[in-house]
Amino acid sequence: MVKAILGRKLRMTQIYTKDGRLIPLTAVEVGPCPIVQIKTEKNDGYNALQIGFLNKDTRLVNMPMTGHFGKSKVDPQRILREIRIDSVEGFELGQEIKGNIFESGDKVDVSGISKGHGFQGGVKRHNWKGGRMTHGSMFHRRIGAISPGTGQARIFKGKNLPGHMGHEKVTIQNIEVVKVDAENNLIYLRGGLPGPNGGIVFVKKTTKTKTKKSK
Repeated sequence: MVKAILGRKLRMTQIYTKDGRLIPLTAVEVGPCPIVQIKTEKNDGYNALQIGFLNKDTRLVNMPMTGHFGKSKVDPQRILREIRIDSVEGFELGQEIKGNIFESGDKVDVSGISKGHGFQGGVKRHNWKGGRMTHGSMFHRRIGAISPGTGQARIFKGKNLPGHMGHEKVTIQNIEVVKVDAENNLIYLRGGLPGPNGGIVFVKKTTKTKTKKSK
């Protein structure tokens, strides 16, 4: 069974355990994701499934993509994602992958696009200390010197400077699936997830597991 799916971050909520502990949760709408294309090792060099998420208005789809969706007899999808698998046996075009592929207690990795913050200065973007705020220093939040005064008088690559902040791919690993609502294709994950409410996320079975260190 495929342990990966596309979803949409909905909101945060919380539950209480039997012993009174509060657990923060994020609700995610996962699927249904129809299979749009099946790639095989014989034809493409590897085995994979291309899945879609969220229907798209047919008026916004160009002719090549209309033909692509027509082959699988699937409505046009807004988001497409490829999932590599060991074998494609048992899968068919148009088959839907739903939230019931997960169970409570599973550990997953979640990838999404973080919130964008536009152009920001170094104090906010890189936690610079900033200059003195008194006696007319005129150096409150400015950059100042950014290259050595002697020797290699140039700016080295990777220098922390003001610039675009956020709106980048972020992956959080080892998130616990606390609750699964298979009827409504909802899963509840422990803690927060990257991106705003309504943002697209990719949820898959974790590739790493935390192990307790032996004393």
